[in-house]
Amino acid sequence: MSQAIDMTKTIEPKSDQLNADDLLDTTKDITVTDIKLHSSPDQPVSIHYLGDDGRPYKPCKSMRRVLVAAWGKDGGKWIGRSMRLYADPEVTFGKQKVGGIRISHLTGIDGPKSYMLTVTRARRAEHRVEPMDTPKRAELSQQVFDEKMTSIKALIEEGKLTPEQAITNLQKHYGEPTAEQRKTIRALGGGE
Repeated sequence: MSQAIDMTKTIEPKSDQLNADDLLDTTKDITVTDIKLHSSPDQPVSIHYLGDDGRPYKPCKSMRRVLVAAWGKDGGKWIGRSMRLYADPEVTFGKQKVGGIRISHLTGIDGPKSYMLTVTRARRAEHRVEPMDTPKRAELSQQVFDEKMTSIKALIEEGKLTPEQAITNLQKHYGEPTAEQRKTIRALGGGE
């Protein structure tokens, strides 16, 4: 009898972003934790999500249009919302099929939505997005917690945030803090 050997680590792309290749034969539900704007005209937006391991989703212009139409133009309000991503092998670059990432479901919409999106200069196609149930909050990862603690500590020390407000904000945007993480935050305010 042969031993099972997991080959998935051998096929992970060496990239600074989520790629369509990561979604072959699967979908990925992501919950937005941060939005960053860049000066690059090709990829001006990075959408960070729980468990992104430093590989954010960088949506193409068509998917950014879907997000703005569905969730509004204030990207800050997207934090805490979720989407389902999939690989679409029909996405073209020039005349060549290269594949790309598309959004199939979104939280925060009241029903199915259809958007007419530009495919080529002469052709538009319908893109449909379905409502998505809000995923149950996962536990707040230690990595995200550690990243946020510097600003949380500063805000508490300046009196702009109470420990309980910090915990509520983390719950809303990033996930459920562990008992130890809650204790760490409360200690900043002098309590436990």
